[in-house]
Amino acid sequence: MELTYTERDGIFYPDLALPEQTNYPIGKYGRMRLDCLKKHRRGTYTTLLTSCTLNQHLYETDQEAKKQIELILSRLVKERGITEELKASDPLRWVQEMNNAKHCVEEIVLNKVIYR
Repeated sequence: MELTYTERDGIFYPDLALPEQTNYPIGKYGRMRLDCLKKHRRGTYTTLLTSCTLNQHLYETDQEAKKQIELILSRLVKERGITEELKASDPLRWVQEMNNAKHCVEEIVLNKVIYR
């Protein structure tokens, strides 16, 4: 590897550049993962940041969390019998059941994907 230098005011500075980084949009779960890394996994955070893979890691974590939520939620809705008939006959109960299911699924995903 050959380094080149630029002279400014009699001082030679190396011509260094960071590698290209991804710039994916980060969603709710990616931001939660970032917060977890900063507070509880400083070594992992620093490694990802210095290797320029932090944005990609957060994006992949966000996508994985969304897939898991969708998969587990559809299974849980079937298991609990939360159907369109329930929605038509008792909308308030349907909303309660759906909110409960979403909360349970999000807790599972947070523990398995975000806070790992």
